[in-house]
Amino acid sequence: MRGLLIGGSSHCGKSTLAQRLGEALSWRVNSTDSLGRHPGRPWLGVPPQVEEFYESLTDDTIYWFLRVHHTNFWPLLTRTIAEEKAVHGGFVLEGSALRPENLATLDDPELLAVCLYAEPEFLADRIRAESNYAQRDARQQRLIDKFITRSLRDNRELYETAMAHGIEAIDVAGASGLERSTEQLLQKLQH
Repeated sequence: MRGLLIGGSSHCGKSTLAQRLGEALSWRVNSTDSLGRHPGRPWLGVPPQVEEFYESLTDDTIYWFLRVHHTNFWPLLTRTIAEEKAVHGGFVLEGSALRPENLATLDDPELLAVCLYAEPEFLADRIRAESNYAQRDARQQRLIDKFITRSLRDNRELYETAMAHGIEAIDVAGASGLERSTEQLLQKLQH
């Protein structure tokens, strides 16, 4: 294996898993967030345009924009994957834009693609904890709720699409979810 591609919705542990595996394997780690972002987490230091995005659009429109962003982003990701493969050594690329329907088209035996997911309650609780939801005012909580709705829908659709395209889906819920996932993937990548 020369590369690992980790997809999944927001807050399911892609960055943490990528860092752990990169360190364990001495592989380069890259995130699609460093290449270009869709309006992300609507809390703490959020630009006004991101707040407006979440406040003024319907849940369906917010999700539609996310999907369009991911579709438009795919050509850059295929170039990034090719560039990473051209460099000596292995690499890990993680990000929500690594959608299973696109990963399935790569058909490259040197790449392993996986999709992280979690049960809805686990994911929503994690987002609330990381956003300090309970300490936010009503307006900020509404923005976070819209982000949670977007993330849960993406989580479900990513899982379903991964299953339909034969991409391994890894459940990261629970206290040992990321540790278990790290061990499983290390075994696959080291053989």
